Amino acid sequence: MSFEVFYSSPVGKWLGFVAAVWVQAISGNNYTFSNYSDALKSLMALTQLQLNNLSVSKDVGKAFGILAGLASDRLSTPVILLIGGIEGFIGYGVQWLVVSGTIKPLPYWIMCIFLCMGGNSTTWMNTAILVTCIRNFRKNRGPVTGILKGYVGLSTAIFTDICSALFASDPSTFLLLLAVVPFTVCLTAIVFLREIPPSSTNAEEKEEVKHFGVINIIAVIIAVYLLVFDISGPHGKVFSQIFAAILLVLLGSPLLIPIYLMVKRFIRANSENNLDVEGNNIIAEPLLLGEETVKKEVVVVEENVVAVVEVEEKRPRVIGEDHTIFEAMRTLDFWILFVSFLCGVGTGLAVMNNLGQMGLALGYTDVSIFVSLTSIWGFFGRIISGSVSEYFIKKAAVPRPIWNAASQILMAVGYIFLAMALPGSLYIGSIVVGICYGVRLAISVPTASELFGLKYYGLIYNVLILNLPLGSFLFSGLLAGLLYNAQATKTAGGGNTCVGAHCYKLVFIVMSITCIVGFGLDILLTIRTKSLYAKIYASRKAKKTSTVLS
Repeated sequence: MSFEVFYSSPVGKWLGFVAAVWVQAISGNNYTFSNYSDALKSLMALTQLQLNNLSVSKDVGKAFGILAGLASDRLSTPVILLIGGIEGFIGYGVQWLVVSGTIKPLPYWIMCIFLCMGGNSTTWMNTAILVTCIRNFRKNRGPVTGILKGYVGLSTAIFTDICSALFASDPSTFLLLLAVVPFTVCLTAIVFLREIPPSSTNAEEKEEVKHFGVINIIAVIIAVYLLVFDISGPHGKVFSQIFAAILLVLLGSPLLIPIYLMVKRFIRANSENNLDVEGNNIIAEPLLLGEETVKKEVVVVEENVVAVVEVEEKRPRVIGEDHTIFEAMRTLDFWILFVSFLCGVGTGLAVMNNLGQMGLALGYTDVSIFVSLTSIWGFFGRIISGSVSEYFIKKAAVPRPIWNAASQILMAVGYIFLAMALPGSLYIGSIVVGICYGVRLAISVPTASELFGLKYYGLIYNVLILNLPLGSFLFSGLLAGLLYNAQATKTAGGGNTCVGAHCYKLVFIVMSITCIVGFGLDILLTIRTKSLYAKIYASRKAKKTSTVLS
């Protein structure tokens, strides 16, 4: 069997998706800063504002994700993955050299560059994975995004718990894992992940849904397994090693799907001599039926008809069709989505970047539990919202942005609870922020593809996630950093510290108000896109009916 035939077969398609899941399971390293931020702060004698700006540097790396977006239409998936793997290896590798004491602490601005490289590496990985998989499974965008973004959410807990189990949460070892593991997994994914034709029949689509269900179940088992480990208290060395071994087995278990398909194919090989293989060209089937097909049919006619088509091509794009980034940015819907996304992910990043200091301010000595809780519950937010939103689109044409609105209002309540600093509030706050942040990512990604199409999706996605560095700068670097410094006292080494509920109280209140603004924007987008989702629903229903009749 040739490589092209293998990649286009169900076995190759699902082997590629499993590889994509593995990449996402190790690409959430941007959310792990709290696990080693205190080591950087003490080694470099930083104030909290300086530390926060250092964390902003890693998020600024995502601003250069536009390069990955541009490359997604010009370079192959393996090349994009290789770039991300190498960049992450260098960025986190240098941080490991500093924290481990192998080299002396580098100047502040140089450390900012290497943190920026580490942050940018994930944009190449995520662009390669999301763009390729959404195109490969374009009829199941919600579940695909939920699963992939869910594993990104779990990756923080995976790294944190493995490091805690095997290396006693040592910051330098943790950074070594961040440098080596993603690079190794990206090399594996390079072999298997390719862009191939999507499902063409209703039966294939139903088969995909079943397989996604299996991967969802495996992911939930992993999440619960990690959660039980986190809340079950201190563990012995042997128990921790067994935990890590079982976790690796669970992470490898999605391979059961391509193995099952391979066995199924082998059994049928004796009775079926001719295998129906899809063509090599990727057909960008639109979500909405109609105009594009009509254009292709009339082009074959006389010269005067061709002229009519050319005039037709120049009309303004409507929501639901393929947009270039400039066409998308000229629409009000893009900016509503952009700003509401900023309100959700910007405030969420502020909490994730400052969990270490928030925990210390409230008297906790070990903050790794909060990092893991945010990660695990973020997974549940991502994976559940992806599948649930897809279900309600198919069943009742419910606009996907309504779920963003629900997450924004819940997040606002969570910040109020954190501001009250009641006993256990940081546990509850970590869970609420994790869930809502996960929902925000899992919903916004397919929403953008539905509003502006898949043709230029790589670039549109990376422009949209400019909100990550922008939100990190506004809410973590400026808001949290400045307000913390105003409350903190200087330490002997030149840094500063703050202890007490007052350290972040005003920060949480401001972020709660921000989420309420985001809620209003999401409701507005829901209203504006109601007709689009009604058309998507009608289009899918018409396809299903025609398939049944034929």
